Parts: sequence; C-alpha cells; structure tokens
Amino acid sequence: MTYPFLPPAGLRLFGAACLLLSACAPTAPRQTATTTLPPNQFADATLRLIGTAQDERNTTALLPYLANPEARYREAAALALASVQDKQATNALLPLLQDPDAATRRASAYALGQTGDSTAAEPLAIQIPKAGSAVQRRYLYEALGRCATRSSLRLLWRNAAPADTSFSTGLAWGLMRAGLRGLTSEAAVARAVALLQPRQPLAARQGAAFALARTPRLDLTPYQVALTAAVADPDPVVRAAATSALGKVKSPTIAPTLIGLVRQNIDYRVRVSALRAMNATMYAPVKETAWDALTQPNSQVAVTAAEFFLAHASGEPGRQFLEKAARLTDWRVRATLLAVALKLGGPEQGAIRTAIQERYAAATDPYEKGYLLKALAEDPAAYAFVEQATFAAGQPLVVGSYGMEALVAMRRLPAFPETQHGAFALTLRRALRGGDVTIMGTAAEALRDPQLNLRRLLPDAGFVVEARDKLVLPRDLEAWQSLQQTIDYLQNRPATPVPVAKAAAHPIDWAVVQRIPARQRVLVRTSQGDITMQLHVEDAPGSVASFVQLIEQGFYDGKTFHRVVPNFVAQGGCPRGDGSGSTDYNLRSEFGDLRYGEGAVGLASAGKDTESCQWFITHGPTPHLDGRYTIFAQVVQGLDVVPKLAIGDKILKVELIR
Repeated sequence: MTYPFLPPAGLRLFGAACLLLSACAPTAPRQTATTTLPPNQFADATLRLIGTAQDERNTTALLPYLANPEARYREAAALALASVQDKQATNALLPLLQDPDAATRRASAYALGQTGDSTAAEPLAIQIPKAGSAVQRRYLYEALGRCATRSSLRLLWRNAAPADTSFSTGLAWGLMRAGLRGLTSEAAVARAVALLQPRQPLAARQGAAFALARTPRLDLTPYQVALTAAVADPDPVVRAAATSALGKVKSPTIAPTLIGLVRQNIDYRVRVSALRAMNATMYAPVKETAWDALTQPNSQVAVTAAEFFLAHASGEPGRQFLEKAARLTDWRVRATLLAVALKLGGPEQGAIRTAIQERYAAATDPYEKGYLLKALAEDPAAYAFVEQATFAAGQPLVVGSYGMEALVAMRRLPAFPETQHGAFALTLRRALRGGDVTIMGTAAEALRDPQLNLRRLLPDAGFVVEARDKLVLPRDLEAWQSLQQTIDYLQNRPATPVPVAKAAAHPIDWAVVQRIPARQRVLVRTSQGDITMQLHVEDAPGSVASFVQLIEQGFYDGKTFHRVVPNFVAQGGCPRGDGSGSTDYNLRSEFGDLRYGEGAVGLASAGKDTESCQWFITHGPTPHLDGRYTIFAQVVQGLDVVPKLAIGDKILKVELIR
C-alpha cells in the first residue's frame, strides 16, 4: 500500500484475504455504569443523506445542500465535497466564502483547496483581506496554496508581507501547501525564511519551517544563517522541521550545527532530523557523532544513524561495521549495520556474507530475518541464498516479502553479473506464478523497470495476465495495480484505469455509526504499553464504523506493527504482517477538516478510495498528509508509548472503552 509520505515509500497495504466482517452481527460498545457519552450527529437523517452522497461521490446530490437555509447542512455539504474533490462543484462553493456562518466559510475554503481548481485562486485571494478572523484567513491561504499555479503563486503575498503578523500564519501555511506541490520561487522562499523569525507567531514559524523542509529541490545555502538560528527555536516542531531544511544547505559548514543537535537536543525528533540532514560531503566530520548515536537509548535515533551509514559510508573496512553490529542488541540497527559491512565489503566480503547468513539461520523473529535478507542484497554473490530463503515453504509471509525486495535490489546493483540476468528473469516468472500477492507485486514492478531492461528477456505479457486474473478484487487491489501496469508496459499501451469503483463498493453502515458515541474511545494494548485513542466518528463515519466492527471481531488482536519510520509513523493492522494485507472490502476516503498533528491516527491506502484495515499513528505533525489520508482517531493517552513502538511489536488487544 502506498504509505503516508514517503513515497511515500510508502503505505503498502493490500493483499491477503480476511473474512467479510461487515456481514457479522455487531455487539454494542462496552459501557461503564458511570459514564454516558453523547450520541454523534448522525442521528440527524439529513446529515446521513449528505454522508451517503459523499460516500457515493455524488456531487449532483450534494450541490442543493449548499443553498440549504440551515448552516449546518451547508457546512456538511461543503465538507462532503472536500472528500469528493470534484471541480464541478467549484462555482457552487465560491459563494459560500461569504456565507454568514463562519464554519461554512471555512468549510467552503477547505473544499475548494481539496479540489485544487486553479480557477478558484483569484476568488480565494480576493477574500483574504476581507476575512473576519485569523482562522478564516489561514483557511483561505491554505486553499489558495493548493489551487495556485506558477503564474498565480504571487497571489499568496499580494495582500500581506511577513512584517504584518496578522497575516503571517496564513501566508506561511499557504506557502507550505504550494511548496508541497512543487510550486515555489525565490520570492516565496525569502518570505518563508522571514516567517521563521522569533517575533512571528508560533503557527507561522511552524508553517514556514514545514514549507522549507517539504518543498522539493530547494537550495537553501543562501539562508544557512537564518536556518541555523531557527534550530534554536523554543518549539520542538519548528526545530525539527528547520533541521530538516538544513539538509538542503549545500555546504559542509553546517556540520557542527548538526553534530550539536544530534548530541544535545532533548527532542528525539530533532536528533533524527539532524542525522537525516547529514550527507556524504560531510561524512568525515560527522561520522563519530553518528557512530555514537548507534547506541542512543532512543531506537528511532539509533536506526536513523545506521541508515546514515548505509547511505553515506565509504572508504572504510566492512569488518569495522561487522564488529560494531555484533555488539548491538537492537536487531534492526544491527541488521542495517551488517548491510553497511557487506556493502563496503573489501577482502573480507565473503566472511561478512557468511556471518550474515549464519545470523539469518539462527534468527527467530521473521522481521529480523527479513532485514537480514535486505542486508544480503548488497552482495550479488548472496543471490542463491536469498532466492532459496524467499521461496522456502512454510515460512512467515513477511520473510518472502522482504526476500523478493532484496532480490530486486540486488539486480539493480552495478556489480550484478550479466551472466545472472537470465536467472533473474526466471525468478520473476516464478514469483508471478507463485500466488503470493506481495511477491507478485514486487516482481511485476521490477519487470516494468526500464533501467533493468527485462522486456527483452520476458517480452510476452501472457504469464502476467494469467497471474493478474487469479487475483480477487478489491482484496488484492495493490497487486492488481502493479500487475496491470506491467501488462500495459509490456504491451506498449496506455495505462488501464484502476477499478476503484469496485474496490470501494462498501457503503457506510449507518446502523453501526449511530450506536458509536461522539467521543468513543479505544484502548490499544501493545507490547510497549497502552495507547488510548478517541474516534472521529463525525468526521469519518464510514472509516470509524469499519474500525469498530473489526475491533468487535477481534481482528486486530495479535497483529503487529510492521512498519515504523523514525519521526514519521508506526503502522500496524496488516493481516499478513508485511503491509500488503487487506480485508475483503475497501472504503471510501474521508478527508474531514482535520490535521495530522502528533498522535493522529490515519488509514493506510493504495490511493484514494482504497482504504481498508491498516492504520498508522504519527510521531509528530505531518502536514503533508493532510487531505490525502483519512484521519479517523487521535491518541489522547499514551503518546509516550508511540515513539517506543518498533517493527514486530504486538497489538495485544484492541477494545472499545468509555
């Protein structure tokens, strides 16, 4: 499933079959004798009609509600259109920017931003100086940032300068929203840097820091002094984002600043950001700091330090990293250092490879085994070992998933022998015929990679078509997407549309929704401690109803957190344990007017309207996910537990509480 962010490396989700849980009889949420929570808003039949129209992506049915005499229905319809994201609604939404009801004005601005319609840019800009509050102004600015084009980007600062703090917060977040879309300019960057100054409001500094950190392809070398000052900001969110922005300064003179942050900053997220900002050009001065960070108590910092060496270490003996790895107890850090050792290799590469293979044989944790296969991907001489491990019978699914990724990564190495190309092609054919959806999807992705030039060895798409036709939709949607893209590539034809309508054919169960109180809480017992989440049933009724039904069936009990990205997310709930598992149904995306702050809980997806059972918790604010992934809950207790979660940690039990 695609993952939030990273490409989003992102949240791989769909695959193996689960029971169709919606057919099971639900049980009522557990109640205590002392607490009664208020019902949610969907006791109102009109709001249910609006919610159904949103779920069905029925713009025509929603438009009349924008003119309803009751403000709550106008607001609800505008928010529904924010999920539909249909530009046909633009003209009907624009008048609501001047609605007498403030909530409706905000909802219309949010919905316009979600459509991304460039024709709305000028009308949004016109309303900015007329906004009656700083909150409304920020909504307008953010919507404008989402709708602006290169030619209209200047509308963001037409009405205000950074010196005018009454406009600062809105402008900062407008710049951030535009920057996420790759829209920027020297003038925009200069304004964002100015908004980092201490006299600016906190929200403005946060927005500006995210704008600089998240806008791609920036060269922030001219602003090194201002960014270095920003990493001393009293707010850890500003510090972490500004530290990420330092990674865009193309000068080794930032090394002392980054070293100080890793060694001294009290917030682990800042330390993670500093390690990620380090690069190969400053390897010599920072490597001792990264070396020490390998043993920091916070596992996210240690993992990031190991990843720094994997990305940038050079000119050192692999044996040094092998010996260091042997002294570490965190298996993920250890396995990553073993990958460094094998990558650097040298005359002892064979001995290092053997040491990793021996550790693989002794390991009992399937995730550690998977990471050790990833480590072996650094040496083509390990091909036969990794292939055998990938297709071994009776092993946990996650091992094969990691193994297939390792084989593809190995094939991409410049040192991969040409004499092995034919064998790799046969491995891909075997993978596509094997029936494991994750392995199939990874193999199909490799087959269509033009850099690997595999079409000359496997030009006939017939075996891929045969494999695709064995998949079941919507359960296997992600694998279906990968195989279909490969078929289109091999047959030199345009991309086939994804069958999302079929994938999302799971209507909201309003009977379930109506029995969930407005502030329903969920207790997630994990192997690291308890986490309490409050469900956003009024903002994401379909997602919450599905989640509650899965809880009532015990679906999540015993599952794992299969993906943890430092200073980003901890993700779990996959029935396969590798990120490709799903239920037998998918959901419609619900992009309520919510923001990804620390402890936000979202649904993973493989694209709009493909959500299912997997969910993630954010380590800190991740505004680049806003309006792209459904938020259905918020952590209200146990925030200290979330950063402790590591890959393989258990979801012991999930239950509804008061």
